[in-house]
Amino acid sequence: MIKKTDRKFERARRHLRVRRKVSGTAERPRLCIYKSNTNLYAQIIDDVEGNTLVSVSTLNKDVKSKHANKEAAKEVGSLIAKKAKAKKIETVVFDRSGYIYHGVVKELAEAAREGGLKF
Repeated sequence: MIKKTDRKFERARRHLRVRRKVSGTAERPRLCIYKSNTNLYAQIIDDVEGNTLVSVSTLNKDVKSKHANKEAAKEVGSLIAKKAKAKKIETVVFDRSGYIYHGVVKELAEAAREGGLKF
């Protein structure tokens, strides 16, 4: 009998494996993303203090596209870069949360880089 893999469990396992190595500090916080079926979320987190410094999602009024697609990812990425620059954050550690670096995740990362974030 063939066992079906649980995709959510596998993603969570990859996320924990990455989180053992990646941690955000005050000098270089962590850019963490989460995608659901309907929305995209991005946060810049200082793990030492346990504070979220900047957060953007497709639920924000500044984001025109209200879906979890590539256009929304570009908007969220550029907006988080702009808000991070306002708080004088230039370098971050990218945490893709166990997602494959493809599609929406890639677009968000590239838009954040174009906005001025270094990672």
